[in-house]
Amino acid sequence: MTRIDNTPRQDDGAGGRNAVTVRGLVKHYGETKALDGVDLDVREGTVRGVLGPNGAGKTTLVRILSTLLAPTAGQATVAGYDVVRQPRQLRRVIGLTGQYASVDEKLSGRENLYLIGRLLDLTRKDARTRADELLERFSLTDAAKRPANTYSGGMRRRLDLAASMIGSPAVLYLDEPTTGLDPRTRMEVWTEVKRMVGDGVTVLLTTQYMEEAEQLADELTVIDRGKVIANGAIDELKAKVGGRVLRIRPADPLELRPTAAALDDFGLTGPGNATVDIETGTVVVPILSDEQLTAVVGAVTARGITLADLGTELPSLDEVFLSLTGHRATDPQDEPQPAHAYEEVSA
Repeated sequence: MTRIDNTPRQDDGAGGRNAVTVRGLVKHYGETKALDGVDLDVREGTVRGVLGPNGAGKTTLVRILSTLLAPTAGQATVAGYDVVRQPRQLRRVIGLTGQYASVDEKLSGRENLYLIGRLLDLTRKDARTRADELLERFSLTDAAKRPANTYSGGMRRRLDLAASMIGSPAVLYLDEPTTGLDPRTRMEVWTEVKRMVGDGVTVLLTTQYMEEAEQLADELTVIDRGKVIANGAIDELKAKVGGRVLRIRPADPLELRPTAAALDDFGLTGPGNATVDIETGTVVVPILSDEQLTAVVGAVTARGITLADLGTELPSLDEVFLSLTGHRATDPQDEPQPAHAYEEVSA
């Protein structure tokens, strides 16, 4: 397959280049607005996580960016190609792994990868070589000759990821890539994704696993009801939602409530803001600044309370998600798809 590496890409305004640029993207299904004016930038060689509750529009976004759906309005370029005007060129530089493995179950693992290589115009020799490389990389060599319908769920997912890498894509879409996998297999997939990014691949990842987003994403976009409601690095979003909290663990568990009372007496955190967490044996205090942190610690030690441990932490990503969307992340099954959901962009 011929790769075009010198395609134009839009500068991200910070000295880097965007592999994906989306402006005002809209997709309607009758009266339903799956996407309603989405803007998105994904810098080259990074992982952009896209979070959102069921029906937010995540999968619709991926399908448009992979040329499987035509947008109602707006523009999008990927690796320098317009998703509507240049779909054939674009398909040669992208890979896609959907929510469920899409391999041919009657073919062996090697045959699946070889077939995709030939469809991507690799020579017979190159398709065989590439298939064997990826089977080894994804720990599938021993099962290479077995039909895919004998594979476990984790093996099928790894084969699906390998299939998406056959063409050495510049941009890879991972749409809920670890849905239904056990924790061990999920971590194996994460390892492979990190390796791909290390090789220079740009990844757009949709997920509802908070841990997955924190493990893989450099930056996050949160979508709700077809609109982008937040962008930024994970720590930036956490800081916007609730700031830091300080956890104070007295050496004597009987000092928990006196510690909280001392902070309330000093009025450093607002009345009643120092709360006792019996399960962890800590007093939890919201912290707005380093100066306040110092004052809080001083107030506790001034009462003669000996501390066993203290530390600051940001709110969890799950708390950020809930705060921003008003919904908890639930199992996948994204936005409902009408009969024409797979309408392909004209080539």
